[in-house]
Order: sequence, then structure tokens, then C-alpha cells
Amino acid sequence: MTNITIDEFKKAEMQVGEILAAEPVEGSEKLLKLRVSFGTEERQVISGIAKFVKLEEIVGKKFAFATNLEPRSIMGLESQAMILAVGGDGETPFAILEAPAATPGSRVR
Repeated sequence: MTNITIDEFKKAEMQVGEILAAEPVEGSEKLLKLRVSFGTEERQVISGIAKFVKLEEIVGKKFAFATNLEPRSIMGLESQAMILAVGGDGETPFAILEAPAATPGSRVR
């Protein structure tokens, strides 16, 4: 594990996002393409959570996301944030950090 300073950690921006739509990524068993509202903007997020969630159970719910990461191309699709989750060795179910009472775009502290 590499330690970082508190100043480095403070650079991370985390916000609540509401999942507006979710669909499987063609050609992948683990990836989902999410359309997420962060209040004033919508972003596409590609996430490896398909084995652990049901689409109908996450659409309309609010979760914590890291939002100031460099966009990344995953299977040719741009991911513009990362959903925050606990666990995940690839097989063990994990928990997604849900924020049901928060407003999309709210900062996670």
C-alpha cells in the first residue's frame, strides 16, 4: 500500500450521482454502461458491477462517485467517473456506497 498525504486526498472530488439508465456493455459479462446525473450535468460511467447488481434495482438510486478522474476508455466507451464500492475481488459480492437521501451533485465528505 502506498501512503498519500491529506493534501493529495483532498484533490479527490466525490459527488452523489443518480443513475438514470443502465445497460450491459456488449461483449462483456461484467461491465455496465450507466447514465448518471450529477445535478447540473449528466455523465457516462462504465463500471464492472454487472455480476453484482440488477439493472432494475439500481436505476433511480443515488450512489457515491469519484468525479474528477481523467476520462478513461473501456472497451471503446468513455467513462467519465467511477462508482465507489466496498470489496470486490472479482467474485465476492460487494456494497456500492448508496446515498438515498442526498441530492445529485452533493459532495461526499
